Amino acid sequence: MRLRSQALAALFLCATALPAMAQECGDDFEAWKQGVAAEAKAAGVGAVGLDALEDATIDDKVLARDRAQGVFTQTFVEFSNRMISAYRLKQGAANLKKYADVFARADQQFGVQAPIIAAFWALETDFGAVQGDFRTLSALLTLSHDCRRPQLFRPQLVPLLELIDRGVVPADVRGAWAGEIGQTQILPSDYLARGVDGDGDGKVDLRGSVPDVIMTTANKVLSRGWKRDEPWIEEVRLPDDMPWDQTGRTNKLPLTQWAQWGVTYPSGAPLVDNGLKAGLALPMGRKGPAFLTYDNFDVYLEWNQSFTYALTAANLAARLAGAPQFDPRNPETGLNNEQLKELQTRLEARGYDVGTVDGILGTNTREAIRKEQMRLGLPVDGWPTPELLAKL
Repeated sequence: MRLRSQALAALFLCATALPAMAQECGDDFEAWKQGVAAEAKAAGVGAVGLDALEDATIDDKVLARDRAQGVFTQTFVEFSNRMISAYRLKQGAANLKKYADVFARADQQFGVQAPIIAAFWALETDFGAVQGDFRTLSALLTLSHDCRRPQLFRPQLVPLLELIDRGVVPADVRGAWAGEIGQTQILPSDYLARGVDGDGDGKVDLRGSVPDVIMTTANKVLSRGWKRDEPWIEEVRLPDDMPWDQTGRTNKLPLTQWAQWGVTYPSGAPLVDNGLKAGLALPMGRKGPAFLTYDNFDVYLEWNQSFTYALTAANLAARLAGAPQFDPRNPETGLNNEQLKELQTRLEARGYDVGTVDGILGTNTREAIRKEQMRLGLPVDGWPTPELLAKL
């Protein structure tokens, strides 16, 4: 064993003596890393994993990326039009055909339809073409030590060290800035727990083996609560007036109720009752695009908490399954980034938890908007407008 491993052994004793201090985000990095090493050793990580940990460092570029997610300030129409490109639709269709037998196995074993997997594959890395060039271990150490969102990244460190120690991934494995690995950007804990050897070569390679990628992605989606053979979203047309306070992803009602209020398919045909309940998602308010969202849509938010990303991924899957491009309709003018920050500040002053005042229309901000719209007698659709900002 190299000398640095012997040095780590001594550090374990120190870290074990002060475990609480060693685990605090923002503490001295080397002392904090000793706590990670102690936890990893206790979990059974051997010399290979521990040596990799010793080499890992803070990556300032990761912190810069974490604080500059401006893409999520785009509206749903802007974001989806950019992400659902002609290339991704064409390449997605080609891959669905090329790997039809693997997709069929994934559907049979896990109950996850092929377009669902292909859509994530497209959005995350353009079918494996752009998997990221950040050193994964350093990225996760950086985000775990940083105090902005350590709870999201700290649980990924030991699983990654286990993967390295077992030789599943190399010590210098590279991926996305937030610690995901492979063609569908799987976090280490899912890689470890959900990895499937799809090509039968005795290992799980999520960077180079398409069958492994497809089968593992299906297993991950199933683990988040996917319901076999059920829909995820359906585009609909809305009447000019209806009980807007009943809309929203989480307020799931029978299709018969939506039909009674005048909701139809985009063609104007009446909704057909499928025995399921669905919410009505209005990503840009009552005058913008509208989608029925079933229980399976909630799985998309388990994959990525951004509602805009989740709805885009669900829509791309629908497109790959044969649905036409959605109708953007004519939404009301929204707020720019600075105006939305001002709105969030005013909502916070009224006691709402909007998360961070960042100009991003997240779930908490949408819910606060709905409550204020109801209080003010405005149509309750969760869409921030200049009128709402003025009334606040």
